[in-house]
Parts: sequence; C-alpha cells; structure tokens
Amino acid sequence: MVLALAAVPAAAQTVHDHQHRFGGAEKWAKIFDDPARDEWQKPAEVIRALKLDPAATIADIGSGTGYFAVRLARAVPKGRVVGVDAEPDMVRYLAERAKREGLTNLVAVRAGKDGPGLKQPVDLVILVDTYHHVSARERYFGELKKSLKPGGRLAVIDFKLDAPVGPPPSTRIPPEQVKKELSQAGYRLAEEHGFLPNQYFLIFQPAEK
Repeated sequence: MVLALAAVPAAAQTVHDHQHRFGGAEKWAKIFDDPARDEWQKPAEVIRALKLDPAATIADIGSGTGYFAVRLARAVPKGRVVGVDAEPDMVRYLAERAKREGLTNLVAVRAGKDGPGLKQPVDLVILVDTYHHVSARERYFGELKKSLKPGGRLAVIDFKLDAPVGPPPSTRIPPEQVKKELSQAGYRLAEEHGFLPNQYFLIFQPAEK
C-alpha cells in the first residue's frame, strides 16, 4: 500500500516473504492509514462488493496496521475478524488499535512459519496488496482451503502492472497469473470486480472435486 506516486514498499502486510521489514508500526500507520488512500482503495465499495453476512468470520492476511481489518470488523458486528501478519510490531499495533477502538470482534495474530495459523475455519480470507509477498503460493493456498468453511471464499486485491502506486513493477503479479496459480491450488474464479483504478479484485472459491 502506498499513498504517493513514489514506489515504496507496497504494504504493511507481510506474510512469509521477508524482503521488506515493517517494524515501527506507528510510523507506517501514517502512510498505510492516510485518509487520502480512500480515494483509490475505495474500502466501502470493496466491502459492499464482498456482500458480507453480519455474522461472518473473516481472516485478513497481511492485516498490517488494520486499514481493512478495522473496517471489516465494523461490517460484521456479530462476526469475527482475525488480522494475521508476520511482523510482530504490526500484530502488537493492531491488537492495541482494536482495544482502543472498542472492536471486541477483532483479534490480531502472528502468522505461522508455513501458513496463516488460523485455529478455526472462516467464511472469507482476504489479502490486500499481499499476494505477491507469499512464497510457495500453490502449496500455501492449497493448505489454506482447509481453513475455509463450506461455501467459503478467498478475495485477492493487488496492484495492476501499470498502476502509478504500489511496489516496483518487477515485483507485481498480473491477475492472469493469480488466476492460474490459484486454479493449480484448487480454486475457481467466482467473481471479478473492475471498479478499483489501481488494483484488480478477484474472488475465488474452492473448486468442486
């Protein structure tokens, strides 16, 4: 996630690829949660497009300082949001933010070495500007299917190759590659939204056997 045209590390979100370090969460929060981001990230529209049940359980993988995790928690007042990040300082920051903002249905956890470490199945897994950080993706997302409830979904939002914001173009992954990789991991494309100016927005479900 970046909020200016300059290429800086793409996200607070870190998963299992530690090319970027995101310690000093308070510093990063000024960038990641800058209200100017709303203009192109369109969080309210993203959440509407997800058509969430108020009692849904959601895992935000690469939750960072909570830009989406906090909004998702408010969107599912009878549900639960698990913010997952590999960076300990981001986990600390999000836990403190949830407490500060009275979001008792939002918990922050540190990602495991080989996966998100979800202890209970969820209705939705979402990765925003995080997919390109995941290594061994076919294995990772193949295992992730075990954490989805029946009818569960996987949402991937990441930067287009020609977006004026985001990580260096050499690190970006085109949407067609995401579709191919997730197909190989056992998913089918369920929805594709085109309203984000700088990112693609794909929703997958496990493919029927």
